[in-house]
Amino acid sequence: MDHIGSPPSFTLASEAPEARAMTQPGLPVTILEQRPVDASSLWSPSRVSLLGDRRAVVRGDILTVVIEIDDSAEISNSTDRSRTGSESLSVPGLFGLPQRLDQRLPEGASSSELVGLDSQSSSSGDGSVRRNEKLELRIAATVVNVLPNGVLSISGSQELRVNFELRELLVTGFVRPEDISRQNEITYDKIASARVSYGGRGQITDVQQPRVGQQVLDAVLPF
Repeated sequence: MDHIGSPPSFTLASEAPEARAMTQPGLPVTILEQRPVDASSLWSPSRVSLLGDRRAVVRGDILTVVIEIDDSAEISNSTDRSRTGSESLSVPGLFGLPQRLDQRLPEGASSSELVGLDSQSSSSGDGSVRRNEKLELRIAATVVNVLPNGVLSISGSQELRVNFELRELLVTGFVRPEDISRQNEITYDKIASARVSYGGRGQITDVQQPRVGQQVLDAVLPF
């Protein structure tokens, strides 16, 4: 309801998990980075040196997530089944009872064939699924936590507002430090438990979505 008569509001950056990771202290620096002799050396292992490794490794560091999804799937199934059955029961003579019973039956009825059943059933079904998804995005994510095994937990968010429509991009997951390239980038296929959300909110999105009452009826009505 915040964008009725006004553009949708941005999410406060100070409330995002990335901001908390940057403001809270990260892991302690190593002993090598504390040595004063490294300050004047080109081969210093310090991250701020000329040849230092600037890849994200501690809480609060920023890296670039490259999302390139080009998936396609096609499944087709077909089934056909048929069955025919016939049953017949006749009692032409049983101690003379059928002859006596025929005298009391209406005209045209006979007990010579008491039961006759015919059944026939058939079923067929066809199903197919075809999906094609393509997405190319780049987003800056922040290391929000370092797990005990050294795996980095990352989280990134991006919001872009055009007129009265807000586009949102969210990404979270777990990455290994050795999978991060020298350009401080990580591809989508190397992120474990990756969660990517690409959507928006605003006046156009509200028009495209069914009303709340319609969604409730679709979930309740059996037909």
